[in-house]
Amino acid sequence: MGLALVAAVTAGCSGSGSGSTASKSSPRATAAQSSSSGGAQNNAAPTESNPPGDIPDNQAYVPFSGPGFTVKVPEGWAQTQRDGGATAFTDKLNTVRINAHSASTAPTTGSVTNTVVPQLRMQVPKFAAPKVSEVTRHAGRVVLLTYQGDSPKDPVTGKVVRDAFERYTFYRSGHEVNLTLSGPVNADNVDPWRIISDSFAWR
Repeated sequence: MGLALVAAVTAGCSGSGSGSTASKSSPRATAAQSSSSGGAQNNAAPTESNPPGDIPDNQAYVPFSGPGFTVKVPEGWAQTQRDGGATAFTDKLNTVRINAHSASTAPTTGSVTNTVVPQLRMQVPKFAAPKVSEVTRHAGRVVLLTYQGDSPKDPVTGKVVRDAFERYTFYRSGHEVNLTLSGPVNADNVDPWRIISDSFAWR
């Protein structure tokens, strides 16, 4: 009878210990999973609040000197040389392109319409909505051509962006400078583009 009582007590303790271990391990596992999940959420990248292509309001600008002129360009943008001797500054989806050359006569809305627009129509994918006008910047009178076109295909994502272009043609004493600003059509870059185009000055 004594042996039977010992066996019964031992079996009861064994069963109680096993059940206690299982009930305690489950909350620990749940807590660990919850903590892990919360940590992942806390470390996630913040959602971009600006539309694609918007240039930040706090963007800084630095002077760029070309043959006989200066113009401010966004600080930190990648600088590259393009075909035809153009200099380009690019960041994400936006580009500032500067091309200087000699010209015997000053540009007019008529010359840009009859010469430049047909050239761009052949060069820019899905060229559309050209509009030529005269505007005034700090450097004086300038011919402005606005239009739309598709960007080159992104080599990584394969995506194509619909871009809006502002092409300013400055002229003085046989020297012509074309300043082209481009970015996504839905981007709000009116102020940055005005800062850059107004900063152009002859030296």
